[in-house]
Amino acid sequence: MNLEGKTYWIVGASEGLGRALAQALDTAGARLILSARSGERLTSLAGTLRDATALEMDVTDPATIARAMNLAGAVDGVIYSAGQYTPMKAQNWDATAVEAMCEVNFLGAVRLLGHVVPRFAKENRGHIVLIGSLAGFRGLPGAIGYGASKAALMHLGETIYADLRRTGVKVQVVNPGFIKTRLTDKNDFRMPFIQTPEEAAADVLAAMQSGRFSTSFPAPFSWLFRVGQILPSSLFYRIFR
Repeated sequence: MNLEGKTYWIVGASEGLGRALAQALDTAGARLILSARSGERLTSLAGTLRDATALEMDVTDPATIARAMNLAGAVDGVIYSAGQYTPMKAQNWDATAVEAMCEVNFLGAVRLLGHVVPRFAKENRGHIVLIGSLAGFRGLPGAIGYGASKAALMHLGETIYADLRRTGVKVQVVNPGFIKTRLTDKNDFRMPFIQTPEEAAADVLAAMQSGRFSTSFPAPFSWLFRVGQILPSSLFYRIFR
């Protein structure tokens, strides 16, 4: 898939993976629309890229999403990379933090795709990329809110794909492992196979250019999660205790 000259809208572009994706897609020749809540960070990033426009948007606010859709105009692809993360065990349940993760990681995508999917389906074209997580494959300790919201996003991607797979709309779900960002800096445990945002962005870009619906990485680590789906609970949680 040639990305040169295509217009991609990255939602969650101000930090971490989204920011690195903007830089990678810019290098690949794409025209970019960059969205997040931080207007200053977006404007700063856009100024370093060849052809990028900052479009401030809050995925928890339906009105700003509708406004952004009108301003964005016709696009060739949408990448939903917005993310919220607070490490949390069930014993320390913080309802506000859990709801915030669900709002950004899942419901924000639902709000945006409510505009994007019908438009792409009607035009019989377009590319939808949802950034899931290895944490979405099965419940993990200390991942209240985050794992469930990512699992919901990944399931949503599967359903959209099931409906649109024989059309001109390309739907993909990409599931990274640990990425070194301000969010994972909150963790107080060892994070195996952790990647830089640039390394993860290169993997996402490779996935986008492939014909696969679902891609999980880094490969050795992701295999454990995929196999973990069929392991007995007693064995799975012994591994991830």
